[in-house]
Amino acid sequence: MSPRVRGTLVAAGVLALMVTASGVLAARDRRYDLPDPPERLLYLRSGPVAHGLALSFDALAADVYWIRVVQHYGGDRLSGRSTGRFELLQPLLDLTTTLDPRFVIAYRFGAIFLGEPAPGGPNRPDQAIDLLKKGLAADPTHWQYDYDIGFVYLWHYRDPRSASEWFARGAALPGAPNWLRPFSIDTLADADRAAARPYLQELMRTNSDAWIRKTAERRLAQLDAMDALDELQAIVDEYARTHHVFPDGWAALVNAGRLRGVPLDPTRTPYDYDATAHRVRLSVHSPLFPLPARPWEK
Repeated sequence: MSPRVRGTLVAAGVLALMVTASGVLAARDRRYDLPDPPERLLYLRSGPVAHGLALSFDALAADVYWIRVVQHYGGDRLSGRSTGRFELLQPLLDLTTTLDPRFVIAYRFGAIFLGEPAPGGPNRPDQAIDLLKKGLAADPTHWQYDYDIGFVYLWHYRDPRSASEWFARGAALPGAPNWLRPFSIDTLADADRAAARPYLQELMRTNSDAWIRKTAERRLAQLDAMDALDELQAIVDEYARTHHVFPDGWAALVNAGRLRGVPLDPTRTPYDYDATAHRVRLSVHSPLFPLPARPWEK
């Protein structure tokens, strides 16, 4: 069984465990109508102390604490508690990863749990990043932690520049997939197109992988198209300010001397103009379509 298949099966098992545990807790509460406890205790909060008490059974103790992480997260996610939700999540994850510093699933899934916005999670992306950095300190060659930190910055902080830096850092590690470097540049392109161009040009000049060179060439053409779209939209908006009406097509802009002809993208495909929305867009028939998405702006 390949490592990828094994990892997929383990991840699926963890998710199944989380769902099962959550369901059991919810069913128990519904059946017995248990009162909400005044407090929930975590008798050990110090990882080093737990390590000392576990003696040579650190891995087993880490598994036990991980199960409690899943139960705590799933139980609070489904509960009607109004206060104290997820308050033990970070301490439990810290204990788990201190007992087993190479517990990859605890770092990666734990970061997902911590970053989940309320009410489905504690909305603590800062703690998610700290947890993943702890994983990197234990195993600096594990590129997936850099990748996950990048996504925390992208999705939770809407910071594509920081996300790109972490993706690039992961791409430089041994064993990282060859698509991660272009992906980091794609992310940077939407934050700063000018900064992305030198990276793409370097990939085209120095990379021996034909697929990466071709991808870099296409990304550069997409950057050119994005710049042109901005310029064309500015022309449309300026025409509307001058004439107090939006143009009804490219012909109006050509007749007004704003354009020499129907504008073409770098693949010689005409740009589309939506006369109803007054927006200039890349044609769906262009080889450059679709342009890089901006999920942090949705």
